[in-house]
Amino acid sequence: MTAARKPVIGLMCGNEVAGRPIQAVATRFIEPLVTLCGANVVIVPAVREAVDPASMADMLDGLLLTGGRSHVAPAQYGDTDAAAPCVSDPERDAVALSLGGKMIERGKPVYGICRGMQEINVLFGGSLTCLGGLPRHHRGSWDEDYEALFGHHHPVDLTPGGRLAGQGGHRRVEVNSVHQQGIDRLGYGLVVEARDSEDGLIEGFRAPGCGADVLAVQWHPEWDVAHCRVARRFFSLLGESARGHA
Repeated sequence: MTAARKPVIGLMCGNEVAGRPIQAVATRFIEPLVTLCGANVVIVPAVREAVDPASMADMLDGLLLTGGRSHVAPAQYGDTDAAAPCVSDPERDAVALSLGGKMIERGKPVYGICRGMQEINVLFGGSLTCLGGLPRHHRGSWDEDYEALFGHHHPVDLTPGGRLAGQGGHRRVEVNSVHQQGIDRLGYGLVVEARDSEDGLIEGFRAPGCGADVLAVQWHPEWDVAHCRVARRFFSLLGESARGHA
């Protein structure tokens, strides 16, 4: 009997500079895709000329839109009056939005983390807002120690009966928070999965009824996956969904 094929999950990169332009994605995203999703991981470059969205979507069984240090450009959600973000990545915007759209058209799972959640919200016609210097959501600087930066936590309330809460009925979970953009107007058809326990900011959503499995969170479950049941559930759900297309 032929063994089932491992699902192929695309992992979105971003453009950064380390002495020269590079494609960057944190290695922490890879391990849970291997251990919890059982996937072959394909790095997706944020370079328009390197990715044909239609053929890439045919090849992939799932897509994880990762976090990153850059911000989605306001023009992507129709805000032409907003100032350009201090760190932008128009190539990432273009590839993530076009590839994410093609995956959803094919009924394949698209999951998002942090910037990835914001991209999915924009893909569904939503908008974003700059949170400024709110220490509740982003404490410190990218130039500081990453363990300390990602170690900052606050509670979020999970929607009862939602996919993240699961049958265990988890209502509140401590999550890390490293983001300077957030959801302003929720995209069409999206359903809230989690909110900040204090200020009500949307911290998670899904997209029922679009023909694809779409789930996204504002925090970074790849950092807490070893000791957070909800983080493990996030990746396990992606793996289950991607295996259905392998």
